[in-house]
Amino acid sequence: MATAASDGGFDRAAAVKQFDESRTGVKGLVDAGINEIPPMFRHNPDPLPPAPTGSVSVPTIDLSLPRGVVVDLIRAASHEWGFFQVINHGIPVSVIDGTLSAIRSFNELPPSDRSPYYSRSFTGGVSYSSNVDLYRSSAASWRDTIQVMMGPARPDPERIPPVCRQEILSWDENVSQVGRSLLELMSEGLGVDPHLLKELTVGDGKVMVCHYYPPCPEPEATMGVVTHTDPGALTVLVQDDTGGLQVKHVGENGNCYWVDVEPVPGALVINVGDLLQIISNDEYKSVEHRALVRSRDKSRVSIAVFFNPAKRGDTDFYGPLPQLISDGKPAHYRNFTMSEFMGTFFSKQLSSKALVDHFKL
Repeated sequence: MATAASDGGFDRAAAVKQFDESRTGVKGLVDAGINEIPPMFRHNPDPLPPAPTGSVSVPTIDLSLPRGVVVDLIRAASHEWGFFQVINHGIPVSVIDGTLSAIRSFNELPPSDRSPYYSRSFTGGVSYSSNVDLYRSSAASWRDTIQVMMGPARPDPERIPPVCRQEILSWDENVSQVGRSLLELMSEGLGVDPHLLKELTVGDGKVMVCHYYPPCPEPEATMGVVTHTDPGALTVLVQDDTGGLQVKHVGENGNCYWVDVEPVPGALVINVGDLLQIISNDEYKSVEHRALVRSRDKSRVSIAVFFNPAKRGDTDFYGPLPQLISDGKPAHYRNFTMSEFMGTFFSKQLSSKALVDHFKL
């Protein structure tokens, strides 16, 4: 959906300030018993249609298959879709369910118990707020978020709310193992040394983002997350069974559709980020995706871990891997530091598509 412009006498800046200073997020609006969403959350309809029912689906890859088969499947999915789901990844379903439940439990605490944690500051490596781009976007999205910096160094655990602290820390350990394995498989898919992305510290910089989408009185009028691409290298996401995640995909007929990423019990959702598209010199694709709000009476929870390089000095440059550059396939992007890369990202609305384009040659 496109973001909506301010209309009439609505003072969006004042509404955003009042909302943010309530320190209770979108869930606070639901707790207050609203029957319609505030104007600042309204989005214009998106003209792009959904994919015809049953026509296409995001690939699901069984990691217990022979390694060579898995590499080929991941390479194809990363090139054609930019998204895939994985099963038999080693994390028990009980751990997944317990982690999602803990995030839901925090967000469903009384407002007086949540509000002390509410802050836009990421100082200390932990924040709880609503909409990272609240003051920059044209329309707010229907979600609240716990964000935790997990690498290269963890924050003080005491900063994480007790009701979900152990689950968040354990999830980091579990998903980090999966992330490292995937980066090796994806390196092999590029035809380079399996440890190359690891040597670039791509798996060492980690941010965990725990989204909570409350029930919504007008789900069709707002968004959970607007259309965007992920800026980092790789995203590993787990979602509950509510659904709502959609990927933009060009079909064989050349038409573009929104494709539902249907929840698969026990699966993790994997997607290529902008940085990995650049590093792979467009062999892997970072594609646009979004999250719809689906329910008037049920909340949705998802947890994404973004893997990024930990080396961020002024002499640490990133760009297409030299091994992928030849006379027949020149570099598509220039080199840059992570400081420039992330600075460019944070200067734009979440819905902006300009990040990859900014570094094109």
